[in-house]
Amino acid sequence: MSAPTLLVADDHPLFRAAVMHVLRERLPQYAIVEAASAATLGAALQTHPEVELVLLDLAMPGARGFSVLLHVRGEYPEIPVVIISSNDHPRVIRRAQQFGAAGFIPKSTPADTMGAALDAVLAGDNWFPPMVAERSEADAALAARLAQLTPQQFRVLLCLADGLLNKQIAHELGLAENTVKVHVTAILKKLECYSRTQAAVLVKSLENDQEM
Repeated sequence: MSAPTLLVADDHPLFRAAVMHVLRERLPQYAIVEAASAATLGAALQTHPEVELVLLDLAMPGARGFSVLLHVRGEYPEIPVVIISSNDHPRVIRRAQQFGAAGFIPKSTPADTMGAALDAVLAGDNWFPPMVAERSEADAALAARLAQLTPQQFRVLLCLADGLLNKQIAHELGLAENTVKVHVTAILKKLECYSRTQAAVLVKSLENDQEM
């Protein structure tokens, strides 16, 4: 039986190593897996079903704002995700919370506080620094609409946002072109969008005004 595992997803090797050091000191009973991009994060989650928590940087290669958070929450709803970011603007923290993160740890957080935050999340609680940003009803509505998508539909949506045609999406995801057409129709209906362009704009709204 595999040991319970934590997944650290960050594209900066030095910071990733520092986080892993904290985890080994604070949570020695857990194995640690690392990822440096959205693609390797997805592969790691498929390869390691024993992952019990994901520490996620929002600014990795292949990520589009909060899209990776939403994708992981949609495909692995049982795994809590803690955002770890250099941008601790209150609106970024609030959006992470509304899009399903179980916690948010600024990269400037001391090691002891980081450890306490992870202890809390692993115990089933949430952990967020104090926030002054108000809840956004627009973000809440967007999160609810996106939550209706299946994992495959979410992947198709991200391809739409990249401007890919159905034939290109089929090649990218290994699907029949007719299957892609069915997914696109369902996506537009669920998101209440009238066109592919409108859906792409919706995905664009997952990005923050500020660097993450």
